[in-house]
Amino acid sequence: MLPFFVYGTLRPGEHNHGLFLRGRTRSEEPAAMRGLTLYDGPGYPYAVETPGEAAVVRGELITARPEAYEALLRSLDHLEEYTPGAPTNLYERVRRAAVLTRGTSVQAWVYVAAPTVAARLRARGTPIASGDWSGEGRVGAR
Repeated sequence: MLPFFVYGTLRPGEHNHGLFLRGRTRSEEPAAMRGLTLYDGPGYPYAVETPGEAAVVRGELITARPEAYEALLRSLDHLEEYTPGAPTNLYERVRRAAVLTRGTSVQAWVYVAAPTVAARLRARGTPIASGDWSGEGRVGAR
């Protein structure tokens, strides 16, 4: 049962956090994930894998309550329109290392842009230089 690294609308204070995570989590801790570049999307961000680069995405490490894990995994896959092996996925769920603020590295699920979406974002997308979609990190944030 891996925790989830969230960086967009599932973060505390964002609209999908209350809809999908409230009451289903055991812990929520600030974390970062290296080797990802964050791009602004239409109302939500995309993390694009950039191995070997110094890019960092900031978010939270969400640990689900054990009794809620399977249902939460299915709900998040549905939210992110992820089906294992489907060529139409917008996101892929992959296992990567998240680093907590105290420096501990933890393996976690993260939803990253599927290859066709990632290619489009690299060519024409708007990267979020701070790696943080919340607040001032969003493109167009006030």
